[in-house]
Formats: sequence, structure tokens, C-alpha cells
Amino acid sequence: VWSPGTPGVGKTTLGKELASRAGLSYVNVGDLAKEGQLYEGFDEEYECPILDEDRVVDELEGRMSEGGVIVDYHGCDFFPERWFHIVLVLRTDNSCLYQRLQSRGYTGKKLQDNIQCEIFQTLYEEAVLSYRKEIVHQLPSNTPEDLERNLDQIMQWIEQWTKDNN
Repeated sequence: VWSPGTPGVGKTTLGKELASRAGLSYVNVGDLAKEGQLYEGFDEEYECPILDEDRVVDELEGRMSEGGVIVDYHGCDFFPERWFHIVLVLRTDNSCLYQRLQSRGYTGKKLQDNIQCEIFQTLYEEAVLSYRKEIVHQLPSNTPEDLERNLDQIMQWIEQWTKDNN
């Protein structure tokens, strides 16, 4: 299961809760990179490290080949297609997202670019170009009710997939 999306849309909340309910393992790529220092520099404009995508893929390859992993990261175009049976792109209304990002300390260009990314569905389009269209799904992520609905829907999908593939 792969969950890309703009920062602040609820990927981590959904991913951790889904892992708990479904008995899957959860990987936050940002945390993985931080722990292993999987970086290739620092972006001064956005004030954040630059991910070394090849090293991240190498680091995850073993776990992904075992299956049963939920991956949480905002981008997706560098992960092998064979890793994922479903790609879930969370979408959040801009006013909601703006407040979430501001509360995380996002300001200026970083805040504006992430809001624009959501407006233009950049990460959804990246997912559709990177994976088979039929495995990419958009889910609303504005309210606690959305979260519950999404979890129920994904659990049904996992149960059906397990029946069909075992």
C-alpha cells in the first residue's frame, strides 16, 4: 500500500492506524531517511534535506519484497511499480490544509508551494503517471469522519485482495 500526498493531508495518521488495524508494517520514508541519513544534500530554499532516492529504494527493497508494508511519503515517482498493489492519494481542502501546514510552522514559499501542489493535484498526477491507473485512488481527508470512512474502505479492499490472491 502506498500513500503519497501533500504534507499535512493525513498520510501518517491514516498509515499508522491502517497498519494497526490490518496487521501490516508501516514505514514513514522521512523517518527512515533521517535515521539512516539517506540524504544527498540540503535544499536552502525549502530549508530541508534532499532525499537520496536510490539509497531509500535500496534500504526498503528487502522489506518490500516480503510484502504487507504501508509506505508513507509525499512523492512516489522513484519507487518501483512492482512494490505496490494500491496507491492511495489523500486530498484535503485548501483552507483545511493551510491551517494544518501553518500549525506545523510552514511559512512563505514552502507554505505556498505545498498549497499549490494540492490545488493542481500534482501528486495525484504523478501517481497516475508512475503506476497503473486502476491501482491509484484519491480519498478525501478533511475530517475524522473521512478518516474512518477511508479506513473502512481500505480494510474492505485488503480483505478482498487477500481472498483473491491466497
